Amino acid sequence: MDPEAPLRLLTELLGEHGSRPLTEPPVWPSDVADDHTPVEFSIAWNEGEPPALRILAEAFAPVPSVRANALATDEFLRAQAARYGLSTRRLDAIRDLFDTATPHGDFVLWISLVFRNGRPPEFKVYFNPEVHGPEHSPAVVEQALDRLGLAEAYTRMVSHAVRPGELARADRLTFFALDLHDGPQARVKLYLSHHDAQAGDVARAAAVVDGVDPELVTEFCELAGRAERFTGRPLIGSYTITQGAERPNGYSVYVPIRSYVGDDREARERVLPMLARYRFDPAVLDRAIDAVTDRPLDDGVGLIAHVSLRLGPPRPGMTVYLSAEAYQVQPPRPLPMLA
Repeated sequence: MDPEAPLRLLTELLGEHGSRPLTEPPVWPSDVADDHTPVEFSIAWNEGEPPALRILAEAFAPVPSVRANALATDEFLRAQAARYGLSTRRLDAIRDLFDTATPHGDFVLWISLVFRNGRPPEFKVYFNPEVHGPEHSPAVVEQALDRLGLAEAYTRMVSHAVRPGELARADRLTFFALDLHDGPQARVKLYLSHHDAQAGDVARAAAVVDGVDPELVTEFCELAGRAERFTGRPLIGSYTITQGAERPNGYSVYVPIRSYVGDDREARERVLPMLARYRFDPAVLDRAIDAVTDRPLDDGVGLIAHVSLRLGPPRPGMTVYLSAEAYQVQPPRPLPMLA
């Protein structure tokens, strides 16, 4: 991998707003991070290979808006497609389903950049399934997967993922992600947010994927969140579907750890043994934290934003998500005493 690629791509993605002084307020209230920084970093530990750096970002138009930012992100992608030989075939097949002059929500299109040791950068896009309103998201996702030949996998997923009865309204399709290549491991990933859920609810949702142990999902949620019911930010599950699959063949669970700790020191103390549990080098996390901030970890909460466990192909492992905190550090919060 070109060592200059991460900085060059991030500079191009941020465009003219990248040089805006951080003493000024955000030019646009991006939902990528809690303080509206349009960038979030993550470190992905994978079995059998070195950790990868990932960047989730939203491009800003010269005059930002939800739709204009989506067009700016798309323009950035077109430029990189020519440079890196990206495939936009599947993207082009579904793009119109997420296009509207009056988008609902905080975004239409985000992008993920993945940097692996010795490889060219990889690209993934994230669409907002609720772009036409939450009530239309199941139909939008079903139609997109039908165009990609994956409708059967979606039907199987929904049968397990969504809680029955009134609780179904608390399970929302949050992201529709797509790898921008045509290799055999090219993925669609569907993300489902489980509001006011218990670890067992997510474990049940994971059981649709062959080879995924629901008990590992339960354990991970309990170790990271230490909550009987996740009433703050929701637990999120994602389903990986590769081309030709009749059912999802990978699952990830995401715990918004920042909602369930008092400060980032506590978050780190929870994450380190989890990395050791899966035989990943915890020293990498401390190097990543030092690269992002020099503040004491107990001076704020939210630097360590999410922690996730990936189960099944193509790359089982763990990921820790780090906020840039470019504009604001959330103060530590007192947590209720347990009876």
